Amino acid sequence: MKVYKTQDIRNVAILGHGGCGKTTLVEAMAYAAGVTKRQGKVDDGNTLSDYDKEEIRRKFSISTTVIPIEWEYWKINLLDTPGYMDFVGEVEEALSVADAAIIVVSAKSGVEAGTIKAWNYCEKYSIPRTIFVTNMDDEHADYMGVVNQLRELYGKKIAPFHLPIREDGKFTGAVNVVKMEGRKFTDSGKWEARDIPDDVEPELETCREALLEAVAETSEELMDKYFGGEEFTIDEIIDALRINVNEGSIVPVQCGSGLLGYAIANLITTCVEFLPSPMRDHIKIFGKDPRTDKEYNVDYDSRRPFSAYVFKTIVDPFIGRYSLVKVCSGELKNDSVIYNYAKDTEEKLSKLFVMRGKELIEVPELKAGDIGAIAKLSNTATGDTLSLKSDPLVIDQAEISAPYTYKRYEAKNKGDEDKVSQALSKMMEEDLTLRVFNDAENHQSLLYGIGDQQLDVVVSKLLAKYKVEIVLSKPRIPYRETIRKKVSVREKYKKQSGGHGQYGDVAMEFEPSGDLEKPYVFEERVVGGAVPKNYFPAVEKGIAESVNRGPLAGYPVVGIKATLFDGSYHPVDSSEMAFKTAAKQAFKSAFLQASPILLEPIASLSVYVPDSYTGDIMGDLNKRRGRVLGMNPSDFGRTEIVADIPLAQLYGYSTDLRSMTGGRGDFAYSFSRYEQAPSDVQDKVIAENAKENEN
Repeated sequence: MKVYKTQDIRNVAILGHGGCGKTTLVEAMAYAAGVTKRQGKVDDGNTLSDYDKEEIRRKFSISTTVIPIEWEYWKINLLDTPGYMDFVGEVEEALSVADAAIIVVSAKSGVEAGTIKAWNYCEKYSIPRTIFVTNMDDEHADYMGVVNQLRELYGKKIAPFHLPIREDGKFTGAVNVVKMEGRKFTDSGKWEARDIPDDVEPELETCREALLEAVAETSEELMDKYFGGEEFTIDEIIDALRINVNEGSIVPVQCGSGLLGYAIANLITTCVEFLPSPMRDHIKIFGKDPRTDKEYNVDYDSRRPFSAYVFKTIVDPFIGRYSLVKVCSGELKNDSVIYNYAKDTEEKLSKLFVMRGKELIEVPELKAGDIGAIAKLSNTATGDTLSLKSDPLVIDQAEISAPYTYKRYEAKNKGDEDKVSQALSKMMEEDLTLRVFNDAENHQSLLYGIGDQQLDVVVSKLLAKYKVEIVLSKPRIPYRETIRKKVSVREKYKKQSGGHGQYGDVAMEFEPSGDLEKPYVFEERVVGGAVPKNYFPAVEKGIAESVNRGPLAGYPVVGIKATLFDGSYHPVDSSEMAFKTAAKQAFKSAFLQASPILLEPIASLSVYVPDSYTGDIMGDLNKRRGRVLGMNPSDFGRTEIVADIPLAQLYGYSTDLRSMTGGRGDFAYSFSRYEQAPSDVQDKVIAENAKENEN
């Protein structure tokens, strides 16, 4: 593959709802560009993008894959992203380096939740986009239905560049609205000229007028020409549309079939003619000199010192470790010496690659704005910046969604714990939305992800790639135990077994401390030396060990004040161990007499949904014992519902929320405080704990 200049590169993310045809479209584009001699199919498991065994088995994308294609004088780096929102981290990584996007919509299914999310991401990152309506070969395809849905959502921004032509119910061609030409698709996936049929004239007139209005608004000269009734030239139209598309004020809509390869060449031409190179004027990329904290823009300028952003890491036992980078300034050559300021490491490259799916293509260099891969950077992670030691640079890391779905996990086979830990560590390097937490308090290991489907994929990958198995289960909720009233008890530990015996006698008072942030407060007010001072630490140690596991249901105890006020000792048999044991007995006895209660963790929850779903969400939150505190306007026309809710009620909420909102809802939460659990909840938890202990 030859070296391309920055202005001849296009970095295009392929976005859309899961199953809409993104990978099929990428395969068709690769085939049209001559990358492959035979177009692969998702069902056959032979596409360039979905090469991972899990992707082949499940028949959908799990990771973002880079597929570079060459078209005449240009190179297009296609970033094929997953459509299912459990893998949103992969989409966000792709968008951190994309300069434009193709939003794929199925002509049969229409605008779906993933379509709207894709649009919102483009708005968030100010990414110009075009929309490709695929599956036009389906008998139930409704192109104008999709266009009208898009217009209802996004108004005059939507500009159909194509209108489909159907003959005998079959999709056979399209009208190019920009050039006002009819085209008939041939078996090879290319096209030949044809007349514009009469039945598309009404829609064609409307679409053409919208395009001409958009062109007129780009300059006063064109506006005067438009109102003067003069015709625009094709060059004037294309130049004006290019400006609008680059600014995001116009979003072209085209139609075709990824499966049959129809209109794919037109789509590729749109990428190079209308979508921007990395050198787009209205977007700046900033870096900071860590030595001075001075910020400056690098703007994909090949004349500046080298810098590159690591947007993705691949750690695979079969193909090795690769850092995928986008060159932000300067040039990256295969013998470059690169510096990672965050890790303070400097390494010399031996080889530089471009990845096409799992294929590695060695290249001599990459210009600013291009995407490539570097092997074996062991100290470099996703989000790091590579630069020169003489000119260090740090670029802000991309924002990656936080995971809120979690499950307990255990190694299926004893002795595999270390293998599981090492494998998960490698998977977390690849997927920043995957996290592991060791909950020592509840004796469990927790696996966090975006959703249940992602966690299921993790289980499958661990077995397939790393030959270890884990079992997922419902996590143990971190309840707390405390007391509500004051009690006094006396406990004696006495044991005689020949020789020195054991003797410890304590009289203690237990009451609520009023501070649920601390497990206990220990005080003493012993008079007359009833208990020698040297045994006070042993008594406190007995309390400290007791609060780790409460008598009620086995959860940590908080908010206890323990006061030693009397007792007795034996000059020979008393010991620290005896007084510690007596204190433990006193704790247990007093706790069960002092109106013990269970405290449940309460989370502060924010749910983001379109207005039409707010009633359903609030009703569901009430069923989950949530307390709705208010609603606020949010981004992209959504509403934020703020509520307090027991943490236990959020288990499985990701799946339920998607079901209620058709995938249009998101949520986030954080721990807030502990509150007394209702009696029925307390009884249920105690019963479950007793049953668990029996087993």
